Amino acid sequence: MLKLKVAGMTCGGCASSVTRAVTPAAPGAKVSVDQKSGEVAVEGAASKQAVVPAIEDAGYYVVGEAA
Repeated sequence: MLKLKVAGMTCGGCASSVTRAVTPAAPGAKVSVDQKSGEVAVEGAASKQAVVPAIEDAGYYVVGEAA
């Protein structure tokens, strides 16, 4: 599982935007977004090299990996 800390998510719309951005970058993976903690979890076959640019292209900033 890939867990990332993402800055800039402030509402449910942000969570939806991140989910829509990650889904094509990680086909078949389960994407969970918690905007309060700023965490995005991708469960399945997802590479960090594909997911990080997808999130950043959606207008958010990946600050690192979540614990």
